[in-house]
Amino acid sequence: MSEEHHDAMLWEPADGQAVRCGLCAHRCTIAPGALGVCQVRKNVAGSLKSLNFSTLVAANPDPIEKKPLFHVLPGTRSFSIAAPGCNFQCDFCQNWRISQSPRAGRPLGGGGPGPQQIVDAAVESRCASISYTYTEPTIFFELAYETARLAATRGLRNCFVSNGYMTPQAVRTIAPVLDAINVDLKAFSDQTYRRVMTARLEPVLTCLKELVAANVWVEVTTLVVPGMNDSESELARIAAFIANDLGPHVPWHVSRFHGNYHMTDSPGTPIETLDTACRLGAEAGLKYVYCGNATGQADESTYCPSCGAVAIERFGYSIRRMDMAAGACGRCGEPLDGVWA
Repeated sequence: MSEEHHDAMLWEPADGQAVRCGLCAHRCTIAPGALGVCQVRKNVAGSLKSLNFSTLVAANPDPIEKKPLFHVLPGTRSFSIAAPGCNFQCDFCQNWRISQSPRAGRPLGGGGPGPQQIVDAAVESRCASISYTYTEPTIFFELAYETARLAATRGLRNCFVSNGYMTPQAVRTIAPVLDAINVDLKAFSDQTYRRVMTARLEPVLTCLKELVAANVWVEVTTLVVPGMNDSESELARIAAFIANDLGPHVPWHVSRFHGNYHMTDSPGTPIETLDTACRLGAEAGLKYVYCGNATGQADESTYCPSCGAVAIERFGYSIRRMDMAAGACGRCGEPLDGVWA
């Protein structure tokens, strides 16, 4: 199927019919006929076009806990969509078949559902939100933005699951219709970002601070990869950054790694390492720290920071019990941070 072109957002003309993309921190300057790093934004005769606006590769109702977003409408379902492509090239990508497909030269196709059909499907599926996930929502920004605007008029929340490489301009553009985001803070080393993700650390930190300043609910995930980002000092620096620069109310999900893509020979993360990360998060002053990808081996419940009571008891993506009233602890009445209604 031939390429379908949709006008791109957040770009400006450059010299000689080139264009400069301002969507993500790569800030690609793209010559006529060429593609950006993401492989789904193309300079067509001096105008930037999105190639994946009508190319959904996933559309599923998921538990909101799967994102993971533990402090956003717990126990509800989120209609989860993805288009192909990514602006990162992570060696350990869990969804590489769809995120890296344009880079592998597979055709994008077209003619898929548009924003109205997506919102209608979310409503019909009795979902409380739409999540832009699985790949990187930044690189299908036009579809996400138009869908989110429609979703908001239907009473649906909008959530991103992102690598956090949006420019401040992109954050400011999406923030009015973005209720929540989970950002992968993959390491606290620029060298690791350059070597493993073909990106940089500082733009991710900047994006996170911009999101908090824009009053978007933020949760952070760190996939703890043995030998890459699992030292106690690096985990402590991540915890300190979240607590001091974003706020102690921001949940931190430390997630267990299982070998994938170019890192299939890497061992899984020991539970002891996740326990260490949780301890370091608490020592940094974080109110909410969770262990992911370790169902039955680690506690993923939400505890009241004031009295210690279990406010939300979880097992995997399921909620076993909630003891909350109007966003507050059911035992002591302490308000808990999140998007509860």
